[in-house]
Parts: sequence; structure tokens; C-alpha cells
Amino acid sequence: MAVRYFGIRHHGPGSARSLDVALDAWRPDVVLIEGPPEGDELVGLAASEEMRPPVALLVHVVDKPRRAFFWPFAAFSPEWRAILHGLAAGVPVRFIDLPAAIWLAPGRRFSPAAVKGDDGEEEEPPERPRHRDPLAELAGAAGYADVERWWDDVVEHRPTPAFEAVAEAMTALREDEPAPSGREAQREATMRQHVRAAVKEGFERIAVVCGAWHVPALAASPAVPMSADAITLKGLPRVKVAATWIPWTYSRLSAASGYGAGVVSPGWYDHLFRVPDQVVARWFVKVARLLRDEDLPAPSASLIDAVRLAEALATLRGRPLAGLDELQDATRAVLCAGSDAPMALVAERLIVGRELGRVPAATPMVPLAQDVARQQRRLRLRAEPTARELDLDLRRANDLARSHLLHRLALLDVGWGRPVGVTGKAGTFHEVWHIQWQPELAVSLIEAGMWGTTVVDAATARAVDRADLATALSAVTGLLELALLAELPEAVRHVMGVLADRAALDTDVGHLMDALPALARALRYGDVRRTDASSVAAVVDGLVVRICVGLAVAASSLDDDAATAMVARVLGVHEALALLQRGDLSQRWESTVRRVADRPVHGLLAGRCTRLLLDGGALSTDESGRRMAATLSAGEDPARAAAWVEGFLSGSALILLHDRALLEVVDSWLAGVAADTFTDVLPLLRRTFATFEEAERRQIGERVRSLGEGRPGVGRPGAGAARDVAAGDDHDEDVVVERAELVLPVLTRLLGLDREPAG
Repeated sequence: MAVRYFGIRHHGPGSARSLDVALDAWRPDVVLIEGPPEGDELVGLAASEEMRPPVALLVHVVDKPRRAFFWPFAAFSPEWRAILHGLAAGVPVRFIDLPAAIWLAPGRRFSPAAVKGDDGEEEEPPERPRHRDPLAELAGAAGYADVERWWDDVVEHRPTPAFEAVAEAMTALREDEPAPSGREAQREATMRQHVRAAVKEGFERIAVVCGAWHVPALAASPAVPMSADAITLKGLPRVKVAATWIPWTYSRLSAASGYGAGVVSPGWYDHLFRVPDQVVARWFVKVARLLRDEDLPAPSASLIDAVRLAEALATLRGRPLAGLDELQDATRAVLCAGSDAPMALVAERLIVGRELGRVPAATPMVPLAQDVARQQRRLRLRAEPTARELDLDLRRANDLARSHLLHRLALLDVGWGRPVGVTGKAGTFHEVWHIQWQPELAVSLIEAGMWGTTVVDAATARAVDRADLATALSAVTGLLELALLAELPEAVRHVMGVLADRAALDTDVGHLMDALPALARALRYGDVRRTDASSVAAVVDGLVVRICVGLAVAASSLDDDAATAMVARVLGVHEALALLQRGDLSQRWESTVRRVADRPVHGLLAGRCTRLLLDGGALSTDESGRRMAATLSAGEDPARAAAWVEGFLSGSALILLHDRALLEVVDSWLAGVAADTFTDVLPLLRRTFATFEEAERRQIGERVRSLGEGRPGVGRPGAGAARDVAAGDDHDEDVVVERAELVLPVLTRLLGLDREPAG
């Protein structure tokens, strides 16, 4: 009987190559691997032709799927190579680390990366114990400040295995370390117990593949009493868990993602592992292909120069071979001309990589995940780790079905896609999604499995539950819109019932106004999506009637904040009714807006209602000017007048540019505001004019200048302008004319008054 310990670095291609050589030479009859024992029943799937790393073992709490544990593997992970060797040789393959059922038990907190807690926050992976970094110690002893660079030189670029040397180095480092305690002691006690069990079963050649740090502790198994390990593991809490394989990505395997055992450059390590010779030259071929695909120059002569530069840098730096640092420096200098933008592209696509793994169809999944996979295949909608825009034409059956799937998953909080706005003539028939598949969505599907075994059933049940729990009327109408977009007839019927009950009891006009836009969108686009939204029309009619009856009273006695909120609601209703294009509702709404504009309500609301009437053709320009003049007359409160102007003009200056009479009214009112009041209304006016485009503001200034032609002190500022101002009766007698004239040329340029009037 013999036990051999192979101390590896997680996701190290040099360790993986060395392990392949060592296992082929030694030919063990059992392979024990650091990993969660819950994966033992799934390990056979690794040999499937459909399995393609990167993948991860997912172990989750049955009752709380969001509390989950991921154990990632890449093609260059030594543990993965050990699994494949054991399966190919027909010998048992077992995981021997502390069970995930203990890691996931309540009361345990983790650090960022491979574990998610009850709240969805990522927590600490088990493979990163709390002790000093042994590799940093060895790198420092060798004179390296960079651990990654040292490891590359002594292991990843090494042609022959170095397991004995690594074990010896770890033993020396642990001699001065205190005895492990807590979770690390429990992990090593568990692994020793598995080794003893393999010996007891009668295996003759036992291979143990584990993190290099653990080798001294496991090799000491004969010297550690079994009773001591039993005491260490006694009484540990456990939870009921389930396990499966899920696809993983290189971006989630990288250290930048927060994964505690991650590597800086998964894509580069994949290249190191797969390319047998001419590593540097073949790498630059990849870089050139990427740059050319992006229409960036990458001539063959430059590739030769880049290879030579990388090799020269390695020689100057005393490295055995050119490593990633040398390749990056050469790429930046030769192929990217020192620019950061193409280097960022190389880093994302090649150094980290975009690979997404694949798992066999026989992998155990919750029924909901199986249904999603079936629909993805049927709709030819692949799950990809790369973010992309998906433009759907809803007149096509397949695109419409894709839209239904994405909306249903969104209802289930499975964030595969996010809808984005569409502009243009085809916007009615088009729907654009930003989609990106993340490995964590596998957990979301497991969690959503509590609502049903198919996407339709689960989304329906989720919508019904959300409708029953919703307290705001707008939340119910928003949910109704989602149910219609997802084509869930049963959910629509239930939500409509809830909506009718809530709307009948809700007397708050603001709540009714908040609820209307979502219903209008659902009713307007129902025909486009071939969705039956006819039952929504009656609810819309009832809401509009109640809004029109109660708006005038609800608009009374509003403070500034309430008036701002009411203006937003009025605009929402106005846009919703314009979308519906129903004359009866539009006429009723127009009469309501006119009543509000005629009442002594907050100036912001009155001004906005007046502008809506003018834009809709219900009010003439002359009548709008009369209303503005009355509001801006000397007897009105200046603060209310300023708010009226803000409501009337906010967002568009075109009316002032095209209507000289309105411009004269505003100009005259502004010129007549008293000095002590002007400081109060100035912030409102600045906020209004700040919404205009720069070109619009400049044209307004030119129009105002033309209005003042011939007035004393108002025309083109010149030598006598300051004297005209100083001579006015309403101005301070202490004005120094000479100093004022020094300022006028600067003000003239700042206000754009030094230019000739347009036209």
C-alpha cells in the first residue's frame, strides 16, 4: 500500500500538466481530490462528450437555494485533470474536503466569491484559509515581489513535475506555523479521515490531489490519532443540500471577480495549457486575429517584432521564458502603439477570456431549469456570457416567443435580459433586450423552481402571488402590464380581478393617475403582440372618469414638492391618453386640464396645463399670451409667476423663439421684477432656462436684444450704455460709470450680444 500526495495550485496549468505526467506514470487505483463530497455522484458526467469546461459544481441548500456553493473547474485545473484521469483509467474518483452541507449550515460567514448567502450576497470560498500566503513567502525568499510571476517561472514554465519540491517547501513553511484551528482544522481532519478510509478499503496506490498547503498535514495522517480528528468533527451542524453541474465562465474564474482561488489570467493559462510549443508566437497570432476582427492593424511584420521584443524582455529580466508581463508589454508597444483601448480589448477577450462552459443534458436539474433549456433550444436563443443586444421583431412568431420567454423569466427574477428603449418608426413592432447569461442565474432558476415546474406555470404563480401582496395600485397595474407582455392569460385574469377591487376602493387621485400609464401601454400594444387586452379597456375607462372628476380638487393647495409630483402625474396621464388615441377620453381629459389651468392652483401646475392645451391645439397663441400676461402682471405674486413660467416653458424654448408676443411678455415681466424679489425668483428662472439647449438660449438672447433696439440702455451695449443705466431713477446713485463701462464688453461677449441678430 502506498499513498502519494500531489500538492497543486488551484487552476494552475503547470500543476495540471505535471499532474497528468505523474498520474500516468504512477497509475493509482483510487484518486482522492480536494472538493465537496456531494459531487461524488456527479463526477462521472465529467467524461461526457457534452461536458466542456469551465464548469462548476453547484451545491445549494434545498430549502434556501440562494444559499449556494460553487466549486469551479477549468480545463487547466489540476483537480479536473485528476477527475479525467481517474475516469479514463476506470478507478474510483472521490472528493474528500469538508462537506458543503457543513459549509452552508447557518451561522457560517464567508468571504467574496464562490458562495452566496441567504441575502444573495457573495461570501467566502472554503479554499482560502485565513493564514499567510505560502506562495508569497516562497516568492519573497526567491527575490520576487510578484507571486504570480514567481509561480509562472518555477512551476508553470517547468517541463517536469515538482511535487516533491513543493511539498518540502510547504513543510518548511508550516514548521513555524501554529497548529490549525477552526474551519481549517476541520477540513484537514476530514481529508485525513478519507485517506484512512481508502487505506482501510484495501487500495494499493492512493493518489491524493490537494492544495499544496495541505500536503504536510495530510502526509502526517499516521501520526495523528483518529480520535483527535473525530473530536474535531464532532457535532458540526449540517443542512440538507443538493448538487449539480452548471456552466461557468472565465470572467467568474478570474481573481478580479472576487473569487478567492481565482487566477489573474484564465485565458492566458488556458493558452499555456493547450499549446504544446511556440507559446509566444501562437499567442501573438491570437492577438493579431482579434485586432484584425476589430478592423485594427496587425501586420505580419509587427508580429515578428512583437515576438522578438517579448523574448528580449524575458532575457533582460532574467526569466526562463517570456511570460504574460512580457507579452503584454510587447503587445502594447508594437501592436497597440501604446494605446490603452486595444490593450483593454486584448485583456478582456484573450487574457481573461469569454468562454462559457457546457454541461451534458443528463445533468440533474430542477424541472424549471430543464424547461428553460428546452425553450432556449427551441427558440434558438443561446445562453452566452457576452453582453449583446437582441432586437426582436414582434411580427415574427419566433421573436414574439422569445419576448414571452424573457418577460416570463423577468417575472421570476431571473435576470437574463433587460429591456431597453426603442426609437424610430418601427418601435411599435420592435423590442430590444440587453441579454447576458451569468452562472449565478442557475441559482435563480433553482430558487424560482418553487413556483412551478415550467416557465409558464412558475411565472403565472409568481404574478398571482405578487398581485395579492401588492399594496399600491400602480404596482398592480405594472404587474398587469408584465403579465400581458409575458402572455400569461391566467395571471392576467387574476390580476385584473385584484385591480378592479383595488381601483374601486382607492379614492386617491394620485394613485389612479400613477396606475393609468401601464394600463394604456398594455391596451395600446396588445394588438401588436396579438395579446387579448380587451378586458383592460373597461378599467381604463373607469380610471379616466374618476381622474377627471377628482383632479381639480386634488390639485388644490399644493406645496412645491407636491406640485412637482402632480405635474409628473398629469404628464403621465396626458401621454397615456395620447397613446390610446381615443377621442372621447381625450376630450374629457382636455376639459379637465382646462379647468385646472383656470383655477388658482400652484403656478407650476397651471403653467404646465396651459402649455399642454396650447400644444394640443385647444388654446390659441393669443389666448396663451393673454393668460401669461395676466399671470405675470404687477398684481400677481412674483414667486407664483416664476413657477408659472417654469411650468409653461420647461423643456422647450421653441415657443419663445417662434412667438414674439410671448417673448415680449416674459421680457417685460422680468425687467419689471423688483430688486428684492428678483433674488427669490432667480433660481426658478435659472432652472427653467437650464433645460434649454445652448443654441436655443443664444437665440433667445438675440431675440431679446432685437426687442430692445431703440430703448435707452437696452440696445447694443456701447460707450453710453452705462451712463443710461446710471441715469435711471430706479438705480443706486453710487454706481461708478467708468467702472461699469469696463465690465460691459465682457458681459456683451458672455451673453452673445456682440453678434448680429439672426436674420
